[in-house]
Amino acid sequence: MISEKEQLRDISSIGLKTVIAELPQAPGGLSGSICKTITQRLTTAIERQEDVSVQLEALDIVADLLARFGNVLSTYHTNILNALLPQLCSQRQAVRKRTIAACSNLVLSCNNTCYCSLIEHLYRGLSGKANNTQKRTYIQCSAAVCRQSGHRFGEHIENFVEKINEYSGEEDDELREYCLQAFESFVNRCPKEITKYIPSIVELCLQYMTYDPNYNYDDEDEDNDDRCIEIMEGEDDDEEENDEYSDDDDMSWKVRRAAAKCLEAVISSRIEFLAEFYKTLSSALIARFKEREENVKSDIFYAYIALLKQTKASVSTNIDPDSMEQETPLYLLQQQVPFIVKGVYSQMREKSIKTRQDCFQLLKELCNVLPGALAGHIGELIPGIQYSLGEKNSSSNMKIDALSFIYCLLTSHPPEVFHPYIPVLLPPVINAVGDNFYKITAEALNVLQELVKVIRPLNTPSNFDFTPFVNDIYMCTLIRLRASDIDQEVKERAISTMGQIVCNLGDYLSNELSVCLPLFLDRLRNEITRLTTVKALTKIAGSPLGIHLSIIKDAVPILGSFLRKNQRALKLSTLLLLDCLIKNYSQSLNADLLQHVIAEIPPLLDESDLHIAQWTLVILKSIAELHPRALVRKSMTKYILPEIMNLVKSPLLQGAALHSMLEFFQALVVCRIPDLGYNELLNMLVSPIANLVNNQTLHKQAYYSLAKCVAAVTVKCSDKALPVIHQFIYDIQNARSDAQHIFGLLVIGEIGRKIDLTSVGKLEQDIIQSFSAVSEEIKSAASYALGSICIGNLPYYLPFILNEIQNQPKRQYLLLHSLKEVIEKSPRTRYCYNSLF
Repeated sequence: MISEKEQLRDISSIGLKTVIAELPQAPGGLSGSICKTITQRLTTAIERQEDVSVQLEALDIVADLLARFGNVLSTYHTNILNALLPQLCSQRQAVRKRTIAACSNLVLSCNNTCYCSLIEHLYRGLSGKANNTQKRTYIQCSAAVCRQSGHRFGEHIENFVEKINEYSGEEDDELREYCLQAFESFVNRCPKEITKYIPSIVELCLQYMTYDPNYNYDDEDEDNDDRCIEIMEGEDDDEEENDEYSDDDDMSWKVRRAAAKCLEAVISSRIEFLAEFYKTLSSALIARFKEREENVKSDIFYAYIALLKQTKASVSTNIDPDSMEQETPLYLLQQQVPFIVKGVYSQMREKSIKTRQDCFQLLKELCNVLPGALAGHIGELIPGIQYSLGEKNSSSNMKIDALSFIYCLLTSHPPEVFHPYIPVLLPPVINAVGDNFYKITAEALNVLQELVKVIRPLNTPSNFDFTPFVNDIYMCTLIRLRASDIDQEVKERAISTMGQIVCNLGDYLSNELSVCLPLFLDRLRNEITRLTTVKALTKIAGSPLGIHLSIIKDAVPILGSFLRKNQRALKLSTLLLLDCLIKNYSQSLNADLLQHVIAEIPPLLDESDLHIAQWTLVILKSIAELHPRALVRKSMTKYILPEIMNLVKSPLLQGAALHSMLEFFQALVVCRIPDLGYNELLNMLVSPIANLVNNQTLHKQAYYSLAKCVAAVTVKCSDKALPVIHQFIYDIQNARSDAQHIFGLLVIGEIGRKIDLTSVGKLEQDIIQSFSAVSEEIKSAASYALGSICIGNLPYYLPFILNEIQNQPKRQYLLLHSLKEVIEKSPRTRYCYNSLF
């Protein structure tokens, strides 16, 4: 590296850098020895300053060494620092730049003494009579050191802020830029220490964000409308705009850009000042959307996007804008919306693709933060959307961004606000569906799917005449649905979109259904598209329009086969579709057709996936209600019911799955299937307890689940309730085991929740007697049962419980648990507050 031959030096430095990059970072050993061996020679090469090229390579390698092996070189840190500091005053900018990089890597691992030496040197350099070049270097180095060691730099920040603020007023654009970049580093890395300087930093940024001495924006404002009209009419000017201001000597744009970036840092890190930012920064940023330099304008947009993101983070979701108090960030943002729209109005029709993309990004963020905010401004946004979707003016990415914004707009605003603009909004979207680039087509289909919901919302009444658009929407989607040689994403989007079209517009496509529904059947048979097709058919089957599904008899066997596939998402979606078909198309189904589904059900009733089991029970319930004959088969008693009983006894059964289980048993007992009447079901549910022998046990949750199931079927056969209650009272009085005693109490309690049991004489006394049992489980079950029967008749049982609490101090704990059950589970407890307190 110190050879006089340039070629040899270059090869050596490349080799040395490669070796350092590949050395293992483990401390000690070969890596440590190598690093220590070369460090001293590198620092000597830096200090000599004989050959600049050698010096530059040495600085690069030292920076790499410090970044990867800084801790290993701790004994050399002082020597390295002493070699680096003089280079900050080098006449060569490249040397100064590499020295700054090395210093910033040094502070990652140096001790406090070394760190303070560097900080003191930088401060002395800023405080002395340095020229502007040296000032720029010291400020850059201070910012770099802060970025790498903000937690340590905070102790010294006060002195640096004052000096840098002083230099920011000098007539040197490059110096101003570095001052603002330093403040950005301070804001990001020393958030606590910089707090008191935030107002002055913001003021400085606002001052320099508008610093453009070589341009008159007033003239631009006067010509702005004419220029926008020319752009819309296609009068493109090939000449570069603002050539007279693009002189290389004009560095003011860098100052403005640094100011915008610093403001973004302030906004992103100081959420506590958010309301104040809307008062001081929002209008200023919007006013600068007209910035002439593309890169600066982009940073201004991102500063405002940061403001929107902070607003979203500062408030909870689902806030009603009409109920917002003044001075909150959301309220203040709402006041700014008209100005934001006005600010982006002309920018959305700029030639610059980057500017238009930034506009769409900002508006998307606004929709996310304040849904519905643009409802009164759709008409102002349409021309910009049209312009960006035009073939002549847009790249592929531009079209994708425009379509993505339309989707965001459609999903965050009520349908009626778009109805006046559908004639101009729909055609470019339809054209985009036919685009040759698959990403544009996929995004356009996504937008078209939302537009279908907008032109004819099914959940709210609408007077909008959508009929002129139905055929065009259908045909452009059908072309994509039919195509077999298209991208997978486009295939899936075409299926989903056609599903939405049939769901919302199917009654106006009666003649076309014979063409598109068989296509769904074909896609259902395709392994790649079957999941998307199942979801699309679920939309159609759930449509309130009652779409005629001619393919249902062919589809059900295919859907039944999906239930045995080892793909959870497919099984779950198929169960949802089957339930929808059974409920909405029961007349098109029969017992034989449903056997394709019933045959696949037993393996799904497993505790390992309760969500699948829950929806399987939902389907069984629907079949029991609408096609009970389908359950009059051996498969029901031989395969399905044993799996159901295993699930009932599972300790995991609770919540939604348990609720579905109860609904299934209620539907089953009502449909009166032979050999599955009330008595048979009761015996089946009691047998797990009655058949316990020796030391066999069931999980505690199983007792509760079985008791709830007994109560569920009993409530549906209310004439059986009192005899069953008397039987279980006998069981608790003459229990042969604790299990029988506990189960009897739980069943009485669960039935008592739903049926008034005051006609059963002295029931509460029979339950209270179990409070004296030896077993804690029996006592707990008795407490639960007493609270449960109270829910069935509060006026009768609640005074009894309250009286017992006062008069039976030894039983207070159990009685209070009974009262707790009443308070938690009874919706009518609020009417008895006076009695409780």
